[in-house]
Amino acid sequence: MQELLKLLNANEIVAQILSFLILMFILRAFAWKKILGILDKRKERIAKELKDLENSRIDLEMLKKEYLEKINAIEVQAQKKIHDAMQESKVISEEARKLAHLQAQEIIDKAKESIKFELSKAKDDLKKEVIDLTISATENLIREKLTSDQDKRLVNDFLNEVDRL
Repeated sequence: MQELLKLLNANEIVAQILSFLILMFILRAFAWKKILGILDKRKERIAKELKDLENSRIDLEMLKKEYLEKINAIEVQAQKKIHDAMQESKVISEEARKLAHLQAQEIIDKAKESIKFELSKAKDDLKKEVIDLTISATENLIREKLTSDQDKRLVNDFLNEVDRL
């Protein structure tokens, strides 16, 4: 360190200090206000940009919140519509089932009526056939004088004819 002090000259040090002070005075007089003004403007511009960024972030957060609320509302509406559609389909299927049951019951009732009618008609036809056979057997008995064997044969023929019908 002592060697460094030996190299330095007091006149040079004083001259450098004076040069520095003169330069500082000149800069302060002519350029200091401009430099500080530029720095202040830059500081204000950066602060404004930071404030704008913060406002934009807040706006984005609000938009995101509104978007999520709308999505949730749409999901609720969709679930409600699905539920309503399912309820309506249950009602429609129940009505269709009841209608099919009623139609089936009507078909069964008509079939029963038809069966009753056909059975009644068959009974009437059978009665007519029995009457005709009885009359025919009676006519045969009247026409010929019968022995007991002939009586049995005629009765058997009559019963066979009834069985056939």
